[in-house]
Amino acid sequence: MRIALVCPYSCTVPGGVQTQVLGLARSLRSCGDDVTVLAPADKTAMAGRLDARALNGATFERVGNGMPVAVNGSRAPVSPWPTTMARTHRALRAFEPDVVHVHEPLVPGPSIAALLSSRWPLVGTFHRFGADVAYRTYGRVVGRWTRRLDACFAVSEEAATTAQACVGHLRGRVAIIPNGVEVATLAHVVPWPTQGPTVVFVGRHERRKGLAVLLEAFAQLPATARLWALGDGPDTEDLRTRFASDQRVEWPGAVDDAERARRLAGADVFAAPSLGGESFGVVLLEAMAAGTAVVASDLPGYRLAALQAARFVPPGEPAALAKGLLSVLYDVDGRRSLCEKGLQRAAECDMDLVAAQYREVYGRLASARPE
Repeated sequence: MRIALVCPYSCTVPGGVQTQVLGLARSLRSCGDDVTVLAPADKTAMAGRLDARALNGATFERVGNGMPVAVNGSRAPVSPWPTTMARTHRALRAFEPDVVHVHEPLVPGPSIAALLSSRWPLVGTFHRFGADVAYRTYGRVVGRWTRRLDACFAVSEEAATTAQACVGHLRGRVAIIPNGVEVATLAHVVPWPTQGPTVVFVGRHERRKGLAVLLEAFAQLPATARLWALGDGPDTEDLRTRFASDQRVEWPGAVDDAERARRLAGADVFAAPSLGGESFGVVLLEAMAAGTAVVASDLPGYRLAALQAARFVPPGEPAALAKGLLSVLYDVDGRRSLCEKGLQRAAECDMDLVAAQYREVYGRLASARPE
């Protein structure tokens, strides 16, 4: 099949939706499909990460530049411009797909453009969790275009509830296909070397992701512990200044995919201290697939992702997080048991299984398309 995957967020900026789209492209290529990803991207940062080799033979079509916009307690790199929409239209016409899979169908830019290009069967996947008044109002305005979707999915019940709250006619039409993780890739990376019991954080340095809570909790851990705070964001400089006296904390910055995977595998514990707004938490599964134990905030999206394969603590409470980290970091047998459960859970969410579910839908829609 010829499959177009449309992502509204810049694929040269790390993010959950972008990771899912690119991983799905690789898995679909393994099935022999002809796949093109249409998304914004920073032209100077495309080399390597978005070439055909990195995408397992899939192609990447840059349709515009990403611009950070405050969304749902974070900043999303969107490209809402008319020129981006026009490029998306042209790219779809040139590719002539059998089916178009639109991620985050309500986001302006490539996703809305794909909805308006209704000559092909359309599949939509909703990722967002959390509907404020502004998002509900916006959804009521543009949501009528989602009537063009031939199949609607969400990555979790929480994401489905958000979509239904914003677009009333979706009620009862949204099925669940959870996010996936590329298990084989993460299971075979060479772990990053450590100098003691190590905790790793991966995420944007902003309030919602809870890095400040983690740093306060980490201050209560023994002197032998180490912390890798991967990523960057608006709070980076403030946090580095506030916790500059703790030499056990390393700030690698926004690393590439290979180093990120190696650090996940090299750490003893992955900490996910988010305060809310997480629809699924695929990064927990990535850590599990890398063989690392997980300590996470007790959020619905994280519960859905990890099931019983993580240690959960109340969000926003440094003392509780410190206790959870201690209970895993310095208990070898308990950590080993948690890692084994994590590997099993990650295998259940292998991206190839997710791709197989979508391929069944693609095939059904493509075969029903009039000649």
